[in-house]
Amino acid sequence: MYIDFSKIPIERLEKMKAAGDVVEECHRVLAKVGENIVSDLLKTSGPFYQMNHYPEGDVYDQETHGQYYYHGHRGGEHGHFHLFLRPRGMPRGVFAQELPDYVAPAGENDAISHLVAISMTDCGVAQSLFTTNRWVTAEYWYDYQDVIAMLDCFEIDHASPSWPVNRWVGAMVQLFYPQICELLRLRDEVLNDWAAVHPDDNVFEDRDMEILSEIPCNHATQIIAIQMELEKR
Repeated sequence: MYIDFSKIPIERLEKMKAAGDVVEECHRVLAKVGENIVSDLLKTSGPFYQMNHYPEGDVYDQETHGQYYYHGHRGGEHGHFHLFLRPRGMPRGVFAQELPDYVAPAGENDAISHLVAISMTDCGVAQSLFTTNRWVTAEYWYDYQDVIAMLDCFEIDHASPSWPVNRWVGAMVQLFYPQICELLRLRDEVLNDWAAVHPDDNVFEDRDMEILSEIPCNHATQIIAIQMELEKR
């Protein structure tokens, strides 16, 4: 996926750079005690079982309404983070799409949106970003432009279960903001194309459609690209 950094507004670039500083700081302080992003999150969880959510019950910020969990079940990775936002943390005027199978949420804060997933190596380093179909995370469906509007709202602003990991997941969203925006656009494009070929199927529940878009990511390379662009401005 090609990102033209020259077209990114200076304010966004500066926000991305600040996020990159946070990501590197989180890696640094964890490395000093022999930990990484994944090991620090899991260190009190006991054995790591495929598909289980870590931590149990997820991480949720009651002020920002950001939420995440970590689990594993895919080949080629240790596991991945799923990042979400609940309605009380969303921008005004954003609502879930009332699709043909729409069922109203039980509570006003239950129409959760999946933002992005972050795939991790065995060494606890991010290796890719990806989006998923609705059935994967049991989310409510929001247009990609609405999900993009949510990205700046995602933050986990407390210390449990790991302050560095909580800071890191929020910073990763900002560091890779343009890539995540493009992943979300591709997510909807892939679904729309699939629906056109399978008009009698519920594309959002199609088990043949799991990962809708994915790109490799490297935080160090991203930080260098941002810095090079800022030096041109």
